[in-house]
Amino acid sequence: MVAAGRPRRSCLAVPGSSLKMLDKARGLPADQVFLDLEDAVAPLAKPAARKNVVAALKEGGWGGKTRVVRVNDLTTPWTYRDVVEVVEGAGAGLDCVMLPKVQSASHVEWLDLTLTQIEKALGLEVGRIGIEAQIENAAGLVNVDAIAGASPRVETIIFGPADFMASINMRSLAVGALIPEYPGDPYHYILMRLLMAARMHDKQAIDGPFLQIRDVDGFREVARRSAALGFDGKWVLHPGQIEAANEVYSPAQEDYDHAELILDAYEHYTSEAGGRRGAVMLGDEMIDEASRKMALVIAAKGRAAGMRRTSTFSPEG
Repeated sequence: MVAAGRPRRSCLAVPGSSLKMLDKARGLPADQVFLDLEDAVAPLAKPAARKNVVAALKEGGWGGKTRVVRVNDLTTPWTYRDVVEVVEGAGAGLDCVMLPKVQSASHVEWLDLTLTQIEKALGLEVGRIGIEAQIENAAGLVNVDAIAGASPRVETIIFGPADFMASINMRSLAVGALIPEYPGDPYHYILMRLLMAARMHDKQAIDGPFLQIRDVDGFREVARRSAALGFDGKWVLHPGQIEAANEVYSPAQEDYDHAELILDAYEHYTSEAGGRRGAVMLGDEMIDEASRKMALVIAAKGRAAGMRRTSTFSPEG
């Protein structure tokens, strides 16, 4: 299954309190930019940060980036003002609202209803603004199936590793990295659980941040684990991580070419001209309908990344 929605290989976090970083983010090659009103903004700075975010969205210049605002979570006193001020001020320039620390479907339903009321009041297209749900504790993980299916607006399920680690008393301060004392990947179950919920509802799955921003090799190592499972992308906290994320979550050129060849070959051989065959050989490889589905996933990721083919299919002579 290919997840629906805009591609999000690299998701750049930008503090809403920093005018300099808001301006700089426009020119960076990230697929998504999310303007943060939550953890990256001190409580006393949140009202001003809302105004900064609205101004940045209204000013435009974001190119083809997906424009997202992360509001505060529903246990705080800031959430409703975040949503109302941002959407009323710049709803036409906003693609999604990211809701952190989602613990139940009711959190998503609240945001869906609030967005609908604002859209109707302003004459905006109802349902156009999507929702990104961030899972950051045990309750959210246990309820993630219901969360992913709580609203048609939900586009993405996101892992929030730092808060999640704290919520389950994980004995580590290295966010997203492997733990030497643990003989495996301590995040494997969590990532797979989020991925299954996302794919069951045809949503994208995004891995959370790697905080050692100058350790690009460490970022790649962590990113490759979630990319191998099938995640669509990862948060980036620094411009130096963007290129690595775009590379890791795009297929290798050889894999992309091979996927496109499988699709071409299958389309040909199942046609009247190709003999209406369901299973055939492509070189030394047998391909069938299952092969087509697997190839479609890789090809879709390559196309979304703007990759170009370097080989073409030729039927048997």
